[in-house]
Parts: sequence; structure tokens; C-alpha cells
Amino acid sequence: MTALTLDVRPGPATSAPMDQNVTKPGPKVAIVLMNLGGPDRPESVYPFLLNLFLDPAILRVPFFIRPLLARIIATARKKPASENYRILGGKSPLLELTIEQAQALEAALPDVNARCFIAMRYWHPFSEEAAADVKAWDPDEVILLPLYPQHSTTTTGSSFTAWREAAAAMGLVKPTRSICCYHSDTGFIADEAQAVRKAITDARAQLDPAISLRVLFSAHGLPESIIKAGDPYQQQVERTVAAVLRHLAMPELDSVICYQSRATPQKWIGPSTEDEIERAGHEKVALLVVPIAFVSEHSETLVELDVEYRELADEAGVPGYFRAPAQNSSPGFIKALADLVRRSLTRDHGLCSFAGPRTCYKPHTDCPHARAGAEAPSGPTPAETKPIEIARAA
Repeated sequence: MTALTLDVRPGPATSAPMDQNVTKPGPKVAIVLMNLGGPDRPESVYPFLLNLFLDPAILRVPFFIRPLLARIIATARKKPASENYRILGGKSPLLELTIEQAQALEAALPDVNARCFIAMRYWHPFSEEAAADVKAWDPDEVILLPLYPQHSTTTTGSSFTAWREAAAAMGLVKPTRSICCYHSDTGFIADEAQAVRKAITDARAQLDPAISLRVLFSAHGLPESIIKAGDPYQQQVERTVAAVLRHLAMPELDSVICYQSRATPQKWIGPSTEDEIERAGHEKVALLVVPIAFVSEHSETLVELDVEYRELADEAGVPGYFRAPAQNSSPGFIKALADLVRRSLTRDHGLCSFAGPRTCYKPHTDCPHARAGAEAPSGPTPAETKPIEIARAA
């Protein structure tokens, strides 16, 4: 689906600035970083929301109903969403943070003649803008790298579709590798586990030793119907958390996986983050919330987790509320992305996971590898079982 661009202003540049005097050897590789996007000013909130709900991967209703229903939902959510972005200064920080990630990733690939481009799904710079810039640079090949560690048809799948349509419309025909997921990638897990360990240490230093601490691994929720249709997202979130816990090697740790940001009245996967906060209040347990499916700070971390859920925790009587940061441009995360790029360059063009072949199990028929006819694995990949040493935070 082509995003509905109601704002006709030129979008921001989609590529990270490079030193034009530096010439690297080897084939030119365009790395397209994909993310959700966010409004860049108060007037952008409504068209951003409208683009979101016009996406058939998000609003799964008959096509002739979707435009009307999307406008109804976007109108209803405009006021609360605008208030959230007002707290953030009137806009989302996601583009600036993604630009920083792109710059850091280029710097982490001195051995690759790479340039990073940014393709947002629901606001500038759209895939059409990124595809135009990629075509102008004229690379030898393209790598699609979503900033979603876990694959979902609503995020990575939708972004891949938007890119294919934009590239076709632009006449951009280049060998392309699409990295569908890295939910259990060793570098990604190592960086996340180290951040969680430090957050636990910091939280415990502020808590009475008599108060128990529970870690809530909070991910964006999805309607249960999407998961039942074969979307691998929930199972990949669970595999991410299992890998983090294994690398933490803290068997006494009290932890729960939960889901936030419910947006429609239908049944969503659970338990919800709100319910877990209420339960912690009843049990007088302190909470450390870890945004396990978000690699950049944005409204769902800076407002939903830091403001709304903190207020809920206070009202529920939670004796301590802490939050681990998103990865943003942490050196470990950027190194993990650089390693993903390098590994993908050793593989055939087309679709690949962090491990190469399909990692989703047989019930996940909405995995892109499944749709391509790839055989499902019978168990965890070697990357998910190999021990990793994690440096303890001071």
C-alpha cells in the first residue's frame, strides 16, 4: 500500500550524511533501515494516524470499509496522540534517533562500501523517498534491515511490501537481501542482556532490600486473531526474552512477558502491561520495565511507559517503578547490526533471517519464509543455544 501523504512538504533526506571524500573499495551496498516513523510537528499527527490505519496489514477489514473506518479511528485518536506528542515537544524523536543509528552503522562498517538510507512506514521519509535516493546513488545491491527485531506482518512485513511497491514504481531494480528478523541474534541479545543487568543493578541500589523486584518484558501487543492467523511475532518475542534470561544467568529473577498499546476493542494477546502493573501493586513488588521489542525511544516508551504506566504504578501502590532504556545507538546494538549486514553479504540474494534460513516453526504460516515454501525447523537454532559471556555492569 502506498502511504497517503497529506503533507506535501518535501520530506527529510533519507540517507545518513557521509564524507564524500572517502571512497571505499568493493561493491556499493545500500542499507535501508526500516521503521514506523512518527509525526514531525503537531499538524502531522492526524495524517500519520490516517496512514497507519489505512494500512491493510494493520486494519484488517474489507478494502471498501477501510478508508471510512481509518478516518473514524484516526479522528478519535488524534487528541490523545497529540497530547502524547506535546509531551515530547510536538513531534516524535524517532527520525532523529534513526539517523543517529544510520550514521553509527556506516561508521561500524569501514570494510564495506555501504551507505544507509531510511524508509519510514507512515511518515516522512517514506519508502518512495528512500527508493528515489537509493536509485540516485546507484548501488550494486540493496539490504533491507528493519529496526524490528521480531518479525510481524504488521511491521516488517508491511515495510517490505511498501518497499517493493516503491522500488517498482521508481524503476529501482537491484539485487536485494531482506533480513526478516534477528530475535535471537547473539549480538543483539548480548547487548540487551547487558542493558537489563545494569538496569537491575541500578534499581536494586534504589530499593529497600526487603522489596522484591520483578522485570516486565513489555512488547507492543497485537490482536489475537493476527497471531492465530500464523504471525510469528509473539513466539519470537518469547524467544528473545528466553535468550536474554539465559544470558543473564540469574535463575532467581522474577520476570514476566507482557504486551502494551492495545488500540482496538478486539481481544489482544496478553497479559497486558497494565494488568501486570496492577498485580504488582497488589503484591507490593517493585517493577523494572524492559521495552523488549523497541530498539529506539519513541512515544510508546517515553510517554506510555515513562508517564502513563508510571502514574498507573503509583496509583496501584507499586513500591518502585523503573525502566530500562531502548538500545538506540548503543555500541553493542550497532555492532550487532553491522554483523548482520556482513553475514547477509555472504548469503544468496533474497530473504534471510539472522541465522540464514527460516527460524519460525510450522504453525507460523505468516512467516515470509513459510510463504516462500521454506521448511520449518524442528527446534531452536544453534545461535539460540550457544552460551555467551556477558560482561557484568559495574
